[in-house]
Amino acid sequence: MSDIIRLLPDSVANQIAAGEVIQRPASVIKELVENAVDAGAKTISVVVVDAGRTSLQVVDDGKGMSATDARLSFERHSTSKIRKADDLFALTTMGFRGEALASIAAVAQVELRTRPTDKPLGTLVRIAGSRVLGQEPVSCAPGSNFKVDNLFFNVPARRKFLKTNATELSNILTSYERIALVYPDINFSLYSNGVQVSDLRSGSLKQRIIDIFGKRLDQELLPIEVETAVGSISGFVGKPEAAKKKGVQEYLFVNGRYMKHPYFHKAIMSAYDRLVPTGMHVPYFIYFQVDPQDIDVNIHPTKTEIKFENEQPLWQILTAAVRDAIGKFCEVPTIDFDTEGKPDIPVFDPTNCHAPKTDYNPAYNPFQTRQAPRQTTIDGWDSLYDNISRPSARREEPSGDPLPEPIVSRLNDGLSPTHYQYKGKYIMTAVKSGLMIIDQRRADIRIRYEQYLHQMAGTRAETQRVLFPEIVGLSASEAVMVERMMPSLEAMGFELTFLGQGSYSINGVPAGLEGINHIELITSILADAVAGEENAGQDEINKTIALGMARSSATTYGEVLSVAEMDSIINQLFQCSNVNHTPDGKAILCILPQGDIEQLMG
Repeated sequence: MSDIIRLLPDSVANQIAAGEVIQRPASVIKELVENAVDAGAKTISVVVVDAGRTSLQVVDDGKGMSATDARLSFERHSTSKIRKADDLFALTTMGFRGEALASIAAVAQVELRTRPTDKPLGTLVRIAGSRVLGQEPVSCAPGSNFKVDNLFFNVPARRKFLKTNATELSNILTSYERIALVYPDINFSLYSNGVQVSDLRSGSLKQRIIDIFGKRLDQELLPIEVETAVGSISGFVGKPEAAKKKGVQEYLFVNGRYMKHPYFHKAIMSAYDRLVPTGMHVPYFIYFQVDPQDIDVNIHPTKTEIKFENEQPLWQILTAAVRDAIGKFCEVPTIDFDTEGKPDIPVFDPTNCHAPKTDYNPAYNPFQTRQAPRQTTIDGWDSLYDNISRPSARREEPSGDPLPEPIVSRLNDGLSPTHYQYKGKYIMTAVKSGLMIIDQRRADIRIRYEQYLHQMAGTRAETQRVLFPEIVGLSASEAVMVERMMPSLEAMGFELTFLGQGSYSINGVPAGLEGINHIELITSILADAVAGEENAGQDEINKTIALGMARSSATTYGEVLSVAEMDSIINQLFQCSNVNHTPDGKAILCILPQGDIEQLMG
């Protein structure tokens, strides 16, 4: 039998590794920016063209590399971060495997310009598909400048499955923001197609959070700070009133590394029990500092899943820290018992009491017959009724208890209600097969949703100008999305003006939406759009806007409806394309069969 096992060439092995490490342009940005941070950079610039499809570039002012290091950095398992296996449990850097640059060079055309600060000349290295095209001295600024062109040029299948430019740019922003949130002392900037999308100056952690996610978070965050023998926890959590259903910023970091940890997320949310409604989420930015020996980051290619040795103690510390922060925010002022220098208040003394004197009749007995009160006689009183005719016969009084007024009016009108509203939430009506129960809010959402979609397909809606424009602050990813949605928003009647630095002025809203919170409506629509951007074509954008507006303007639970209003909702619902479910898949109606009713009645 001939031998069939072969050793793969390095180029093939690098492409296999790239499939795990480099999944999209955002993965390249993450790896290159993390390397810049490890190099001690104080200013990092990211430049992308066509969301990284055509080109992406990361420029830093770190310590740079020598000619030998620049060439060796593209080899597999070449790293300056560790020397032996034990170093994996004492990591203080973002990268350590030595696979990122080799994986990038395997699936793209890479050009590196780098120079150490103590050298007069730098080095230029060009690589394409793991093949070195050239290396030569070059004049360049201190630090490193990585330029990656035509990502996945030799892996067409991977390139074909990239999403739209808006989606890929949003993913780049997400990776960029996760790193920027950890290093507020570093200046970051991001350019897309020649336009500056983000400019983050060095400052405090809270200022960095506000610069990324908007000024609306400024008054919604509570600081937490706790240090124990197990580790320290710091950061910010949101106030209970900052809770939202979606689009909430939830970030966990350990030793400067972003992580996903459902167990710690549950610890934070447990502190908000009975403070926020079910299904609502609160923003938080939590930073753990633990001994590197107590965690394992080498369990997933993306390094976002991390194992903790002291997971249970940290869970308890985290819960206590969040509850303490909420308690300080919600605390009631204590009574001040310090009376020094305060005016004296007289104290009641029963021995020195002067009660008021009253007169009373000791012979008064309420059970004795009293003299009838004197009546006043008016002369000629019968002349007041001369013009009033007497009834011919006395009206018969109804027997039994009087009926309630609503029932009396219906009986007198000769009508009986065709629909019945139950607890301000459901509309109940009889059908052939039994009893139909309709959720009044969900039905109205479906009706308005289809009306808004039809409106967007036709002429532009009317705009109601607001007397005092409102300012909404958006994060970089939301600002990118709102620019893409602007034609559809304007078609629906919104009038937004860009003010710079992610702020927009709401100058006009669709007619009929004057009584709602316009800022919440815009942010809710954007949160839905960002969450569903994987398939965000123009039709999906229109549907997202229509659904957001329908939710904001639909009938609320607890609103009392007349029979005519219920009848209108039912008639309009059955003219919709889908009467059974809302646009997000929730049931609108159900039917209780007649047989089940008779069985319940015995």
